[in-house]
Amino acid sequence: MNVLAIGAHFDDVEIGCGGALAKHRAEGDDVTVLVITDSDYADNLANFSRQKKTALKEGKAAAKILGYNLICGNMDTREVEFDPTLVDLIEKVIYEKSIDFIYTHWDQDVHQDHQNVGKASLAAGRKQQRLLMYRSNLYLNSRRFDENFFVDISDFIELKIKAIGAHKSEVEKFGERWLEFWEQEARTNGLRCGTGYAEVYQVVKYFL
Repeated sequence: MNVLAIGAHFDDVEIGCGGALAKHRAEGDDVTVLVITDSDYADNLANFSRQKKTALKEGKAAAKILGYNLICGNMDTREVEFDPTLVDLIEKVIYEKSIDFIYTHWDQDVHQDHQNVGKASLAAGRKQQRLLMYRSNLYLNSRRFDENFFVDISDFIELKIKAIGAHKSEVEKFGERWLEFWEQEARTNGLRCGTGYAEVYQVVKYFL
């Protein structure tokens, strides 16, 4: 099976579906990750910045840990638009890689880049039979993420956390509690469905 995970920034897919991607690789599936932006970033208070060369280096390190093929876009961070250019970029990868299964951002995420990538993925993946949406940040929304699909990642939690940790600039930004949060979330999701660790998704479509 050919799997595509789409992230707006380097680190999104590791957070949102890193365990599932490791599981796909262990099962022999071909996994491609498309990162839309160069992930160059500076906050408005000048307290934190990440240069695109740093983001790329960390992204490649995470890809090596999880064993996926990395495709890098070059759109500007915080300027991703839901438009034909973005849809065409995603659709091109879907067709070139003969994708069977898509993971992407929740289309109601509070981050505008995440939200627009999610919407574009729905458009580009309209003909695919399996599409799941994930969350990849800490922030709440006025709309509820419909957690209705769980993946047991108990055998892959260490790889997931190691891959998230490869984004060292983000660990520096948020602190070690950031890594602890994602591990605890996976543990909580596992408890909810009777396993050690799990990732949770919102189903758009899942054809058996």
